[in-house]
Amino acid sequence: MSTVITILLTILIFGIIIFIHELGHFLVAKACGIRVNEFSMGMGPTLLKRQKGETQYSLRAFPIGGFVAMEGEEEDSEDERAFNKKPVIKRVAVVLAGAIMNFILGVLLMAIITGAQGQIATTRVSGFQEGSLAQQSGLQIGDEIVKVNGHGIVSNADLRFQLSRIGAEEPINMVVKRDGQKVKLDNVEYEIVEQNGQKSRKLGIDIAVEDLGPGNFISSTIGNSVFYGKLVWASLGDLVTGKVSVSELSGPVGVAQAVGQAQSYGLLSVLSLFAFITINVGVFNLLPFPALDGGQFVFLMIEAIRRKPVKQEIKGYITFAGFALLMLLMVFVTVKDIFRLF
Repeated sequence: MSTVITILLTILIFGIIIFIHELGHFLVAKACGIRVNEFSMGMGPTLLKRQKGETQYSLRAFPIGGFVAMEGEEEDSEDERAFNKKPVIKRVAVVLAGAIMNFILGVLLMAIITGAQGQIATTRVSGFQEGSLAQQSGLQIGDEIVKVNGHGIVSNADLRFQLSRIGAEEPINMVVKRDGQKVKLDNVEYEIVEQNGQKSRKLGIDIAVEDLGPGNFISSTIGNSVFYGKLVWASLGDLVTGKVSVSELSGPVGVAQAVGQAQSYGLLSVLSLFAFITINVGVFNLLPFPALDGGQFVFLMIEAIRRKPVKQEIKGYITFAGFALLMLLMVFVTVKDIFRLF
């Protein structure tokens, strides 16, 4: 029964994320006067369809995506309301709208999570543990940590993440806000603790926890939303630089496992994973890769610079190749996730 609930919950999460993404494209296209021929949830054979006005609304067999089919998007059209007939700025707005809606959903979910908590962990130092080397390095009570080794800090979770990425014996450089001024602290010292053969740092500082108020609510909601975006970019960077391998990627099966684990920790954990996935989808779609919104954005930027659109035939070949690569990647990570189950 628990497995069934997990599968249904995973499908629901993906369904909402896909719907919100495609709704962004749809609403902005309509607002820009573009003819929308079809709004589809899912891919593959059509299960249900309904024509309303000029647009067909469809439910398809495979819940792995969706699309908004606009007149003149994939072929040249002489219709004055066609996508290809609209100014570049309007087409850019349509292309980016899906990812923006994913980000908005992530912020709304983060607002719910934040509002459900009575207190918020900050990035401000509230005290020191006995013998703290960080205190001897110049860190003071009341300091708000705003940078760690050049990385801006947007939330408590971001602070913990950036510290976790530093090697056990690597230097820590901080920028703190003290009395309204930014103070740079180089080589903040720390104690090295070894447990089970693993070395880790111990800064010996306490971080302030404050009651939830309007200011903390807004800063925490936005800060943690931005942190999730940074986390996605950091993961992509690790993938490109080889710090993590492609084999560590997860597909729908891996996400379902993560949803099952989140369930065991409660609703807020599920919502937190939900927020992370939708922001992940938003960031991923903005990558300048064919078949993604970011790839379409690149084509539009080339058109704006050349004052001449890229030929539909060329765009079609490039987009198809990108789509094929994405499908191969999805098959690879899905098979890997299934093997991992056993």
